[in-house]
Amino acid sequence: MKNGDVMEKNPFELAKPILKKLVDHGYQAFFVGGCVRDMLLDRPIGDVDIATSAQPHEVQELFEKVIPVGIKHGTVIVRHQHESYEVTTFRLDGEYSDSRHPDDVEFIQTIDQDLKRRDFTINALAMDLHGHVIDRFAGKKDLERRLIRTVGNGNERFSEDPLRIIRALRFASQLGFTIEQETLSNMIRQRPQINGLAVERITTEVTKLFSGAFVNKGLDYLKSTEIYKQLPVMIEYPYMIKNLPNPIKPLQSFGEVIALFHFTEPDVKVDRWAKSWKCSNKIKQEAEQLANALFHYQQFGLDRWLVYRLNTSIFPGFIRLGENLFARFLVTLDDLQQMTEDLAIHSIRELDIDGNDLIQLFPELKKGPWIKNYLSRLEKAVVNGKLKNNKTELKEWIKWNPPETN
Repeated sequence: MKNGDVMEKNPFELAKPILKKLVDHGYQAFFVGGCVRDMLLDRPIGDVDIATSAQPHEVQELFEKVIPVGIKHGTVIVRHQHESYEVTTFRLDGEYSDSRHPDDVEFIQTIDQDLKRRDFTINALAMDLHGHVIDRFAGKKDLERRLIRTVGNGNERFSEDPLRIIRALRFASQLGFTIEQETLSNMIRQRPQINGLAVERITTEVTKLFSGAFVNKGLDYLKSTEIYKQLPVMIEYPYMIKNLPNPIKPLQSFGEVIALFHFTEPDVKVDRWAKSWKCSNKIKQEAEQLANALFHYQQFGLDRWLVYRLNTSIFPGFIRLGENLFARFLVTLDDLQQMTEDLAIHSIRELDIDGNDLIQLFPELKKGPWIKNYLSRLEKAVVNGKLKNNKTELKEWIKWNPPETN
């Protein structure tokens, strides 16, 4: 934990000019929250956030490129060297009537009170320009003890924003930390409030939970606290979480999570998951592709048709799920990529025959769904190597295998 050494190697160095400019103009300014925590843990640092005594309009005056994303709550984004940095004024929060944002905030001049409003001690850390860490709530000690503990009264912290309950599970999954017993009790006590959260916020945290290096620890807490009974779909099928493979390896997207649940409980369709969790079409399509590939693999093993229908961007997701669900799953990324290269076609558009050809071959037949169905039949035959993608050979085969239109 040599702060000075770490500062030279990580993203703080890139953000230091922002801190320095604020300090040079007479304001207090600190790096805060998760970036400081991850530095002390020697973990990869994500977003670098800054807290300052300067008010939003003063920050806007100091920097050329400022995006006023949340001025009401004291936050602006400062653009520097093609990077974005959230800069938030020290504040005290008022009441949380929407269980997300305080109804009003009071801008203050000291970092201590600002840190007091944060969720967990390991996130209530600040660091100045010189690498000195400010720790008013024994956050560094909790890092050493590998402990997740709320700042102050846990009931109040979770009541202010119930998403913090799921964030605690997510941190357990990402860091492998233990949740302090009193904090855990308060999470269980306040868990009904999760029902009032926007599902999109829950999805983000649950995705991070499943991607954590210690995902099984996070899932153990999810089960033991019965917080899963407050989550969409799971609330109606409480047995589902217990049917997951145990242990599981981390997943990297919510599409993978849906596919995992659907494969273990096929009666709950992907569409149901996507609607209940308000997923984008991209996530829904990813989940459907992965689930279809898993069921195909279960029945037929790895073949060209499976690879053909699977978008190359989700090959890694298919492998992650396969390793979780099948005892002897030996498929590698190289296997999938090689099979893709060897495919006769990569899209039905590459088929050497089209709907117009079929119409010309069978002018007596009315246009209709039979055209699409027949092309799909040809597509599958070519992909599986039963027919060559050659117009002459395809036409010859079609003449001897006319379409059925009934």
